[in-house]
Amino acid sequence: MHIPDGYLGPGTCAFFYAVMLPIWLVASRMVKKALKITQVPLLAIGAAFSFVIMMFNIPIPGGTTGHATGGVLVAILIGPWAACIAVTVALVLQALLYGDGGLTAIGANCFNMAFVLVFTGYYVYRFISGNSPINSRRRVAAAGIAAYLALTIAAFFTGVEFGLQPLLYHTSGGTAFYAPYSLKVAVSAMVGEHILVFSWVEAIVTALVIKYLQKQDPALLSGGI
Repeated sequence: MHIPDGYLGPGTCAFFYAVMLPIWLVASRMVKKALKITQVPLLAIGAAFSFVIMMFNIPIPGGTTGHATGGVLVAILIGPWAACIAVTVALVLQALLYGDGGLTAIGANCFNMAFVLVFTGYYVYRFISGNSPINSRRRVAAAGIAAYLALTIAAFFTGVEFGLQPLLYHTSGGTAFYAPYSLKVAVSAMVGEHILVFSWVEAIVTALVIKYLQKQDPALLSGGI
C-alpha cells in the first residue's frame, strides 16, 4: 500500500501533507497529555511491530504493494492517537532507510495507514466489542473484523488517490503525467487484492495477538488514549 515517488502529482502530495500536519500536531499533544508512563514502551514496540510487518510487501499491479500494517492492533493497545504516531514513525523510517514509499508521498501514505486505517479500525473494534469482558471471544472477533475492514478501506483510499491522478495531471492529448491507471482500474486492483488476501492476514494476526494477550496479559487490553 506504500505509494512511491512519481505516482502522485505535486498538488496531491502537498494536499496530504497539509491534511496530516494538524493531525500529527493533535496526536503529539494527545500522546504527551494522556499516554501513561507504563504505555511508553508500548508506543516504541508498536512502531517497531508496524515497521517489521509492513516490510513483507507483495507487489500489486499499478505500482504499489499489498501488506499487513499492524495499525489496528497498536490502536487497540494504546489508542488511535498514539497508534497514529507509531505508524507514522514506521512509515517515515521505511521511506528514509529502504525507499519503501516515496518521500513526497509520506503525507498520503500516513493519511491512508496512520489515520484512516488506525481510526477506522479502532472505532469499529470499540463498536463491536462494546462493554464485553476483556477476555470474551467477542473482543477477538471484533479485533479481526476491525482489522479486515480498516485495511480494506485504507486500500480503497489509496486506489482513489491513484485513480484521480490521470484526471488531475495529463497532457492535452490525455497522457497521464503520474499514475496512469483509471479510477476503476486502480480501485479494483487495490481493493480486490486486499479483500482476497492482505486484509485476511491483517485480521488473523490481529485476532490471534488479542487472543494471546487475553490469556497472558489482559491488562494491556484495557484501552488506550
